[in-house]
Amino acid sequence: MATLKERIDADLKDAMRSKNELRTTVIRAIKSAVKYKEVEPGASVLDDAGVMSVITGLIKKGRDSADQFKAANRPELAEKEEAEIAVLQSYLPQQLTPDELVAAVQAAITEVGAKSAKDMGAVMKNLTPKLQGKAEGRAISEAVKAQLAKLG
Repeated sequence: MATLKERIDADLKDAMRSKNELRTTVIRAIKSAVKYKEVEPGASVLDDAGVMSVITGLIKKGRDSADQFKAANRPELAEKEEAEIAVLQSYLPQQLTPDELVAAVQAAITEVGAKSAKDMGAVMKNLTPKLQGKAEGRAISEAVKAQLAKLG
């Protein structure tokens, strides 16, 4: 099976051949961000998990930009960001449904023995590595807060 980097390289060639500007631009951005991460002091060649982490960061930036564009009443720019996010998400594992996320959060709360909102850090520490690439950090955090609030 090809690595995620190999898949990205192949997809870039296909996007360029088909003259798909959006995909070409987004895939180049992924390659650039990965390369940038790899040349940081003390960094090494990224594996699939590292590449997914970079892509997740790009999605987070895109969401922030889209939110700012919506707030500034620039829907055309927000739509462009959303289209780019859709391309980025195609490189991540299938995202969890809200119900699956709640179930994972409840399992982690039970595993950690969390009793209140004070235990949020422990629950996040347990949950984040398990859900890497399957759910966004913000969504995980909100789900944990909501479930801990029910505990009191």
